[in-house]
Amino acid sequence: MNAPRCDRTEAWAALQGHFEAHGRELDLREAFARDPGRFEAMSVEAPEVFADLSKNLLDTATLHFLLDLADECGVAARRDAMLRGDAINTTEDRAVLHTALRAPRGAAPFNDDVHGVLDAMLAYVETVRDTGASGIRHIVNIGIGGSDLGPQMVVPALDGFAHPGLTLHFVSNVDGHDIAPVLRPLKPAETLFIIASKTFTTQETMANAHAAKAWFDANGGTDTAKHFVATTTNVAGAAQFGITTTFGFWDWVGGRYSLWSAIGLPIALAIGADHFRALLGGAHAMDEHFAHAPAAKNLPLLLGLIDVWYRNFHRFTSRSVAPYHQGLRRLPAYLQQLEMESNGKRVDLNGESLPFATGPVVWGEPGTNGQHAYFQMLHQGTDVIPVEFVLVKRTTHAMSGVHGPLLAQLEQQHTMLLANGLAQSQAMMQGKTAEQAQAEKAPTASKALNPLTLARHRTFPGNRPSTTLVLDQLTPRSLGALIACYEHRVFTSGALWGINSFDQWGVELGKALCNDLLPRLSSGDAGGLDGSTAGLLARLRR
Repeated sequence: MNAPRCDRTEAWAALQGHFEAHGRELDLREAFARDPGRFEAMSVEAPEVFADLSKNLLDTATLHFLLDLADECGVAARRDAMLRGDAINTTEDRAVLHTALRAPRGAAPFNDDVHGVLDAMLAYVETVRDTGASGIRHIVNIGIGGSDLGPQMVVPALDGFAHPGLTLHFVSNVDGHDIAPVLRPLKPAETLFIIASKTFTTQETMANAHAAKAWFDANGGTDTAKHFVATTTNVAGAAQFGITTTFGFWDWVGGRYSLWSAIGLPIALAIGADHFRALLGGAHAMDEHFAHAPAAKNLPLLLGLIDVWYRNFHRFTSRSVAPYHQGLRRLPAYLQQLEMESNGKRVDLNGESLPFATGPVVWGEPGTNGQHAYFQMLHQGTDVIPVEFVLVKRTTHAMSGVHGPLLAQLEQQHTMLLANGLAQSQAMMQGKTAEQAQAEKAPTASKALNPLTLARHRTFPGNRPSTTLVLDQLTPRSLGALIACYEHRVFTSGALWGINSFDQWGVELGKALCNDLLPRLSSGDAGGLDGSTAGLLARLRR
């Protein structure tokens, strides 16, 4: 792993020259006018995911230099090292093997261990899903970070495949206002709690676990061992709590990459063993694509390269994710952790301070809600913010038992949804000139305003970049492939920046300080604190 950091390569210098000469001023409208085949040339077909990259601010030369950068930075060699289980998480001396969690039998490191836990977990899942025998109607997953965001994103996304007799709930915040309303309508005899913590010591998770246990006992709950299960490696800690059913995972599984492991228990309970295996299968198909597809048609690689192009050359500071499917409403939040916790780093693998920016801010909302909230800024704001549209061609309403006139209405609404997604990416690229604005009627405009002044208010600069990802249908397999694509994209940009995408030391400082401040809120001891923290401590104790 002796490849140079991106800014120390010949390709980086070539990209800088290309950006100054051509890239900075590239106009998408002119690019399409010059090349009628641009869409076909800049579309990529990966397992379960089609990507239109043609509305991005790049041309053939840009792609050539970016691919040279990936080659010179040794991205392929680093990818191969990850897949075979080398300890590429150098600050913790750990392998990074979330890909092994979805590999078929005999196809990855630790295969026997992985499939042993998977088989046991899915066998347990089917006993709970037999609701007539188990009596379970509600499942409450208690976790935080990667033990919450992945399952909380996937379960509603796959609602069309969910068990009709089970309702999933998610609790993560240590704030009691999170768990209290979840518990209020439940009955202990019908509820299964999942305590998701690798160490069984995570502060927020254990506080909520104890709250759940207090509620369970106070409301006549019996048989803790039946109604509480843990995904943890701390079997002794779980046993002390009263839990006898546990499913473990390994230190080579990072939290934000863990939904494929036992952390995916709530997903499996919702959709069943076969569909959970399909989720893993879709992710594995994308793993194979990332490992073997030619660089010029390797979707995760290309997306990661575009991220570097935008962050380091165009200096775009954020990216908005707009999934045009309500089931994917938690996708932006999930991607925030995946990308910002992975690549929000300021030093390289050698601990040297970086002279360039790394991970962007990732944010978003489902369409069409976002259109009525923040899209104004995307179209006419002073910052250029690349947007990622996720479209799903066909619905799963029929799988949920919807039929007749309601099904026809919902299918028509889905057509409206797709039209909105296409319109927004088109509008971002095309914009609207002052001349076009002057020629239009604007019924709500002030009649007293000078027409030219009004036209300036109604002008859209256009040439704002976007990527559109298309799934044929939102299924376990296609969702697995989409998530894996994002994982490998983050890996790619991190490898180019020469950082460790698999540690998260920035999370630890706040935890340590919290442990110091917690007893001070009771004692009032402000010794050694800065003036602001001491003042706030006193204010909160009044």
